[in-house]
Amino acid sequence: MISSIEDKDRIFTNIYGFQDWGLEGAQKRGDWDDTKGLMSRGQDQIIEDIKSSGLRGRGGAGFPTGMKWSFMPKEPKPGRPSFLLINADESEPGSCKDREILRHDPHKLLEGALIAGFAMRARAAYIYIRGEFIREAENLFAAVAQAYDKGLLGKNAAGSGYDFDVFVHRGAGAYICGEETAQIESL
Repeated sequence: MISSIEDKDRIFTNIYGFQDWGLEGAQKRGDWDDTKGLMSRGQDQIIEDIKSSGLRGRGGAGFPTGMKWSFMPKEPKPGRPSFLLINADESEPGSCKDREILRHDPHKLLEGALIAGFAMRARAAYIYIRGEFIREAENLFAAVAQAYDKGLLGKNAAGSGYDFDVFVHRGAGAYICGEETAQIESL
């Protein structure tokens, strides 16, 4: 007898939206649980962990995430801070992951942004969200506010000693914004 694989969330713990997407619900599912502890491993160790995991990007090329992160400068140049740009435009035909994450699990995205930003020595993240994602943008803006209110973002983010801000930018719906340089120009 052939049995199917159990249908359960693995990384995103509320992808179907059955639970509260807000901070309280996210924390009950383990989000923001040991963020400070993860960051205490150090920037280079986090990048090595991501390399070892084999994690790849979900864009067209499937580029190794740890390798991409390691390209960031180890020391910021004076007057030239580094930033993390998160593409939630979802402009690739047939792609439908961003909308569900933004709608049902935005704190997972924000915690990941903080850890990734810290590892890459970025001072802030800019989340570029598709203009048509109205409810998703509302949830993301609310999640960002909740995280700031609880000290998870901003000065001394998650008690880590690292300052990290998150900015959300709504796009205008042009397909070209899925391309990196066009997206940066749009910001």
